[in-house]
Amino acid sequence: MAEPPSAAASGPASAVPPIRPHPVRPPSARLPSIGLPRAVIALAGAVVAVLLAVSPWYGYHRDELYFRMLGERPRLGYFDTPPLTPMIARLSTAVFGDTVVALRIVPALCAGTLVLLAALIARELSPRDLDAGRAAQVLAAAGTAGAVLPLIAGHSLLTLTPDLVLWLAVTLCLLRVLLRGDGRYWLWTGLLAGIASYNRDLIVLLLACAGLGLLVTGPREVLRDRRLWLGALLALAIASPNLVYQVTHDWPQLQMAEALRADEGADNRIAFVPLQILLLGPPQAVVCVAGLLRLWRDRRVRRVRSLALAYPVACALVLLSGGRPDYTGAFLLYLFAAGCVTAAGWRRRTVLVVALAANAVVAVVLALPVVPAASLAGTPVAAINEVARESVGMRDLAAQVGQVVGTLPADERAGAVLLAGNYGEAGALRRWAGDFGLPAVHSGHNELWWWGPPPEGTQVAVSVGYPPGRLRTVFATCSVAGTVTGMPGEEQGVPITVCRDPLRPWRDLWPLARHYS
Repeated sequence: MAEPPSAAASGPASAVPPIRPHPVRPPSARLPSIGLPRAVIALAGAVVAVLLAVSPWYGYHRDELYFRMLGERPRLGYFDTPPLTPMIARLSTAVFGDTVVALRIVPALCAGTLVLLAALIARELSPRDLDAGRAAQVLAAAGTAGAVLPLIAGHSLLTLTPDLVLWLAVTLCLLRVLLRGDGRYWLWTGLLAGIASYNRDLIVLLLACAGLGLLVTGPREVLRDRRLWLGALLALAIASPNLVYQVTHDWPQLQMAEALRADEGADNRIAFVPLQILLLGPPQAVVCVAGLLRLWRDRRVRRVRSLALAYPVACALVLLSGGRPDYTGAFLLYLFAAGCVTAAGWRRRTVLVVALAANAVVAVVLALPVVPAASLAGTPVAAINEVARESVGMRDLAAQVGQVVGTLPADERAGAVLLAGNYGEAGALRRWAGDFGLPAVHSGHNELWWWGPPPEGTQVAVSVGYPPGRLRTVFATCSVAGTVTGMPGEEQGVPITVCRDPLRPWRDLWPLARHYS
């Protein structure tokens, strides 16, 4: 695996003459635009099938419960997230049913799409030798299918899930512009970028880094293509409702970014470099290095050197801002696909195949719910995979709150409300309210604060997650009725508190409940 690529992949420039304007292959030799090796299609289908099979093994992730809750109130934007992922949650429950499996059909399909996109990127970067091109495509598909990040994104409905697909699709369009000289793909880039803005505004990171790469490394003539600017206008037109929401609500995404930077920035910077290796896996990381070198050095694809430069620029920006290490996930995926073109020519390619297979086994254990839920706490999987540990016990949390609510006198229970310390708790209480006889839930966390306080005159509140000492400053009496147990995530041990008689009107107390993270 560590053996340098063969001369066919990285030989001297004299052995590989430049090809203009289509450095990859002439139109007569190019594969059909929809044709991929059967092995690639099989791998994509297998990923979808496996993800659907294991989708109910734990339970809802806290973010899924939140998106389900937000989807009940469709809007152009929410304070902490654009509307695309909540709308996917709403459509999934409406079409497939209000179950965890239904919510995970789209993520599974997204993971299968990632496998196909990785193969398509490898094909764009492959030489004229179609056999070598097919080998690169299969390697790219297999390595993507067996990587940690795509499996996590494909198992649960996260903002990461559509992001990876849209970002990789934009990258494929950029490659086709630069390698084929086909400016029509600027319009597709604009369309996809506009749609991506409804998921996370982070699509700007990919576009800005690639644009800077074009200015520095060229080919600058593509910037004079009027279709580039038409694509930019198309992206702006599609994104404009989201931008209007941001402007009219005092740029909530920037406020959230600052809150996350203050809350998690230091930890994100510490974890950044190790996770660049672990997000896909160590074997894939080696191939990513080969991909970076290929994009930068190989004269056959020198027109896409901008994408080689984009990755380190993105890393610098994410580190500077304290962003999450997975923000560079799509960059790693296209670098891996590029590296597979080089790896397809390695003399000891079998070593790489074995390493990718071993990594796939580890990735399945880390990313998917194969460790029994009852044994998850205290395992390396719980320590490494936040999605796994926060997908266990959310229904139990609602059940335990329901037990406390059930102890209230009937007259108090009829007028009580729930106070949730964070959106995950609020989403769980909302999801299983009917199962456990729970009253309406309110929370001061992120978007939910904007949904408003309990009705004036409410005298009894059952809180989960808020510190009892803080509650005693705003209620006449508060007593801890229990603590949440049996959860490997952050809800373990949080107090369930019954409070009576607020000291001030709810409209005055509600600003004190507001918090972002």
